[in-house]
Amino acid sequence: MSKTGQEGKYNILQNEAGEILVIIDQRRGGPENPRFVYDGGERALLYRSRESAVFLNSIAVGARGPLKSVDEISVAEVDGDEVAREYVVPVRIVKSLSALTQ
Repeated sequence: MSKTGQEGKYNILQNEAGEILVIIDQRRGGPENPRFVYDGGERALLYRSRESAVFLNSIAVGARGPLKSVDEISVAEVDGDEVAREYVVPVRIVKSLSALTQ
């Protein structure tokens, strides 16, 4: 059974080299073949594993272009102030994220 959650609290950071870090709350279980699926709009899907996927809602306009321009992102899952795990995720650009989720 897949579990898809909505992530209302997350951060997207970009360093001077253009690398992107997405920070989310820690999830159960580690990532297995994760992917970041994005269409350039206000939502993205972080597919962590067969059992876990997270929608990132209300992506800031300023973050949309950089997200579409990278091949991979780093994800940090945090538990309070501690980083519980960090991993690299390939970015897959699609025409329409909503078409995939209906």
